[in-house]
Amino acid sequence: MARRLGRRKFLSTAMGATLLGSVSTAKEMSTPDSTEKREVRLEFLRPKEIKQTQAECPTIFQPLGTIEWHGVHNVVGVDAVKAHALCLQAAQRAGCVVSPPLYGGVGGLSEPHTFIMEPENSIFSNLLRPWLEQLCREMVRDGFRAIIILTGHYGAAQQIVVRETAVRMSRALGIPVLGTPEYMLAIDVNYTGDHAAWGETSLMMHLYPDTVDLSRLGKPPHQGVGGRDPRESSAKDGKLITETIVSRLAILARKMPKWDNKKLDRFVDAEATLVAKQLSASRGKGNIWAAWRNIGTAMRDYGKQLAEESFEEIKASVAKL
Repeated sequence: MARRLGRRKFLSTAMGATLLGSVSTAKEMSTPDSTEKREVRLEFLRPKEIKQTQAECPTIFQPLGTIEWHGVHNVVGVDAVKAHALCLQAAQRAGCVVSPPLYGGVGGLSEPHTFIMEPENSIFSNLLRPWLEQLCREMVRDGFRAIIILTGHYGAAQQIVVRETAVRMSRALGIPVLGTPEYMLAIDVNYTGDHAAWGETSLMMHLYPDTVDLSRLGKPPHQGVGGRDPRESSAKDGKLITETIVSRLAILARKMPKWDNKKLDRFVDAEATLVAKQLSASRGKGNIWAAWRNIGTAMRDYGKQLAEESFEEIKASVAKL
């Protein structure tokens, strides 16, 4: 019988490797370096500015997250907050825009202060999937030629719904739509996804340092935390993870609108192969995390391969899952 792998088990083991080494009025939640860089938040742009941006780089980011317990040391909006911040930095580099973050997705831990909009392990989304579909249609109708959906909330079902929707909308709309959790762009720096543990906490310590209070943590086990001990988190680690993700997102944002049909088909084929593996790995036996058992090794170079448009290599990596 195949070993069952649940969300908590995945999160508690995924961070085994060590590392070398919506807009708020509150001061501590302000956009990092926002006063020094161009405005990229779609909701704060005028029509002329949007048109000018689309002429330069017609890519739009859509950050996703939810409201969910992230330990006693983190704010409950971690997922959307970090995804939004990463998208903002990438958009500033690429010269494109970021849609307001969407708070609400599939699943959530059974902990306090968590809004569960759809069942944790259900891939049959009745809320998130159609919302993303309509967002994509509207973005294309408005003139955008590439879409990057970055989810900072990543239960197995959330990841599947986001990537499957992106693949289908790429085909239906004829433009590249990438739907991925942020950690998959930084597996090669040993960030393989966690929950309120070393990875997410390090990101928040770098992106929004005033939101993290490690002094509130006692000895492990830490309530609602999955992964490497968050007491080992650091802003330095968060900076490396951030730079890895942001640099690849910026490259993709500049490249994707320029893809011809042949390259688009290669991209969609690779992403479809990945989501098909995620969907079928459990063989109907209920273990929705089955395709993540060795993601840290099999998909280690996914972010690099994606940025370099090495789509056939992505397919080869998927075969190892």
